[in-house]
Amino acid sequence: MANKVVEFIKESYEEMTQKVTWPSWGELQNSAVLVLVASLIIAVVIFAMDKGSTFVLDTFYKSLSN
Repeated sequence: MANKVVEFIKESYEEMTQKVTWPSWGELQNSAVLVLVASLIIAVVIFAMDKGSTFVLDTFYKSLSN
């Protein structure tokens, strides 16, 4: 059993150092900026949906109370 664990660790290390293509620093920065912009856009859309639904429900409940 211990032999299998050691073999797994050796194979994992070899794969991570020789077979995986790591992004360059520039690619990593571009990806981070893309994720940040997408997150901000999604946050604004959710904020707008929340405010819109709040306005609609407030208007509806006020019309019922009059």
